[in-house]
Amino acid sequence: MDANKVGLGDIGFYVPGNAMILSVLVARRIADNPELKKHLERALQTTGQRELRFPSPQEDTATMASEAARALLSANAPEKTSALRWLVTGTETGLDHSKPVAAYVQGMLAKAGLPVPSSLATFQVQHACAGASMGLLSVAALLSISRENRDTGLVIASDISRYALKSTAEITQGAGAVAMLVERNPRLLGFDPASAGLCSRDVDDFFRPLGSTIAKVKGGYSMECYLLSLDEAWGDHVSRLGVSRAEQFRSIDAVVLHTPFRNMPEIAMKRLLEKDLGLDEAGALAWLQERSFFESVDIIADIGNSYSASLFILLANTLKVLRKRHGDAVVGKRLLLASYGSGNVMTVWTATVMPGAPAVIDSWDLDSAMAGRRAATMDDYDRWTSGCEPGGADAPPAPVGAAAPVGAAAPVGAAPGPGSFALLGIRADGYREYGYQES
Repeated sequence: MDANKVGLGDIGFYVPGNAMILSVLVARRIADNPELKKHLERALQTTGQRELRFPSPQEDTATMASEAARALLSANAPEKTSALRWLVTGTETGLDHSKPVAAYVQGMLAKAGLPVPSSLATFQVQHACAGASMGLLSVAALLSISRENRDTGLVIASDISRYALKSTAEITQGAGAVAMLVERNPRLLGFDPASAGLCSRDVDDFFRPLGSTIAKVKGGYSMECYLLSLDEAWGDHVSRLGVSRAEQFRSIDAVVLHTPFRNMPEIAMKRLLEKDLGLDEAGALAWLQERSFFESVDIIADIGNSYSASLFILLANTLKVLRKRHGDAVVGKRLLLASYGSGNVMTVWTATVMPGAPAVIDSWDLDSAMAGRRAATMDDYDRWTSGCEPGGADAPPAPVGAAAPVGAAAPVGAAPGPGSFALLGIRADGYREYGYQES
């Protein structure tokens, strides 16, 4: 199969506007309990995080996914939307034990007037932070054998991460969504899903029990699982390509790894580069610097861990950075992508920047997406983390009073603003109802 027969045509991006400044949060936690000072200050240094984004009361996994998808589809020709054959979400913060977020997204896109067909499959892929990656590779494989050249796929990564309060993990919370248009003869990135390297084990480094709104994580153990799985999946990838690890590394122009916190991929790459290229820390840092790694990954420090979306937020920013640095010579650059899902699975593949990429990348406005930032107060943050906002995370539906008739909606937040989606309420039977307001 042609290695670049399928891939990404375009990317849409969304992060919620609420930004919790971590120095403020940490100061509050230390003031409440001075014994946390050493642990929290060390966590800030280790992770490299500065802020975390969190949703408003009327936002959830589905509205964020729809915002990213609408931005993407609105920027492309209508025939790309009308030719959709698969609409897939990857998330670990789903909203229903049966109905996928993808189905809600289909309904919201229709409300926004986009020509989404009914002759498609909607489904959801779940494996912690790797769900969207597995969905992307699956849709790319399906597209490669489709009988219709015009067929396209839409894969959306959307997540809201929540951890125990007053823990070192709290500072790595975050939220965001990325939508990706999958197509034949891709304009942006081409790749061969058959060459993806894989590694999976049944481990308990991270999980979220049914009924829990926060994840359970063993931080140090999870990092070791990440590093071990990356090493094995990378080895599987190069084996499937029939090349050596060192040879494949020498062909790589940029690296894009799952980033639960800003410094994690740096830690992972130092270890891999030492093993495969014999680079010491200084050499590894120079290798990464040559590939614009640090400029690319820094965006995560101001968003936090968006689980399945983090890899693709980093991908979009990496492509912007490479375009700025190399101009039209960005075409042909080769990217290493590595997606980790705790519990666990790792997949590694390489992608090539296609001839149409400069025009696609130039059409993005990631700065505007990030500029919607609103500095949140501790009261804002406390309302979200208290679980009082059912639309603000993956919490179960808020109960409705016994007097509420069947079908009545429990109000959640404000009506949608111009050109935006919103969770309007949760019905007495638990069903989520969404709205869209034209610009």
